[in-house]
Amino acid sequence: MKYILLFAFIILSVNTNAQIKILFDASKAESAGNADWVIDSDTHNIGFSSGPAIVGTGNEANPQRIPTPLQSNITASTPEDYWNGGLSNWGIDCVKQGYVVESLPYNGQITYGLTSNLQDLSNYKVFVIDEPNISFTATEKAAIISFVQNGGGLCIIADHTISDRNNDGVDAPQVLNDLMSNNTIQNNPFGIAFDYNDISQTSSNIANIPANSILHGTAGNVTQVKWSGGTTMTLNTTQNNTATGLVYKTGSSAIGLTNVLCASATYQNGKVVAIGDSSIPDDGTGDSGDTLYNGYIVDASGNHQKLLMNTIIWLATTSPLSIGDSSLTDIKFTIAPNPIQNKELKFTYVNSDNEPTQLFIYDTLGRTIKQMAISNDEINSGSIAISDLNSGTYFCKITMATKSKVLRFVVQ
Repeated sequence: MKYILLFAFIILSVNTNAQIKILFDASKAESAGNADWVIDSDTHNIGFSSGPAIVGTGNEANPQRIPTPLQSNITASTPEDYWNGGLSNWGIDCVKQGYVVESLPYNGQITYGLTSNLQDLSNYKVFVIDEPNISFTATEKAAIISFVQNGGGLCIIADHTISDRNNDGVDAPQVLNDLMSNNTIQNNPFGIAFDYNDISQTSSNIANIPANSILHGTAGNVTQVKWSGGTTMTLNTTQNNTATGLVYKTGSSAIGLTNVLCASATYQNGKVVAIGDSSIPDDGTGDSGDTLYNGYIVDASGNHQKLLMNTIIWLATTSPLSIGDSSLTDIKFTIAPNPIQNKELKFTYVNSDNEPTQLFIYDTLGRTIKQMAISNDEINSGSIAISDLNSGTYFCKITMATKSKVLRFVVQ
């Protein structure tokens, strides 16, 4: 049985976030060389090691799990030097937002579902990996992908190619691409790959997605970014049709797949944001021997702070979306045209099993915009007319008794 339905909808108001825990990775030489991508460190070592690779030969940060002084004493006026790290400003802003933050130390374990590990990823809502310089093991890669599958929010930040800060033969783009393309769960589950290039530019090529909460969230509207030796990304919507470019090196198409500076995706119950330059969260503080500068506040007229805080808020918000269901191929569900023309969503759905079916429409924050059962009357009429679509990216989910499918669509 085949039929076409027409939809339009109005965006709902933003929900307030509940307190959650955010984990900043410091186990993969994130403080090697001139990097200091940690929220706080009380100890600085002379070349400590992590696995087979030497982290650094200078006064390198060795973060502890809990930043000090206590985050419970942070107020709206607390300065970023309350903590000692190149990401201290970002970390303190997260606390001001109501979140709890921790670091995964250099000898910490990346696991998912290991109850004996107090820092198992299942205990956190968001995992931030900022310019990893040591490859993840097969077990660690499976843990990270499983974390996202089960509703976790992952923020991955790369840097330019040939940025191997600890001289172990790999740099951040390679480490992150290996995570996504060489794991035991799914090849390229997020539909995102970092390019091997080195670019520096200020870009105002923001995707025209007014409803997107990363670009237009509670932290403010993002109007530009500044790459200072970063890289771009290429998206693969065949691997993951939710992969979305947010900021571009050139152009500003909402469905462009190349020259992407910042991207997002959903994967099963979780979310991912990818950024191509570690200068973005750098607040200019940290190891006294490192060359750091304030990209978080000063660069791009403060837009980086907006981008990163909107990212954390989006990742921390529970999404009801279920992308990548094992039964996707059993559901014949397509949207065309896409991007949508004339403010109308048109899709074709074949219900060969004649099962009761629910339809949901979500915005990029995972909020339900529309929910309905598909009735016999609607099947017979072939259409449902609603007005006032807003421009942006959305997700349409068809759910049956034992399977579901989600497709991304863009309203221009």
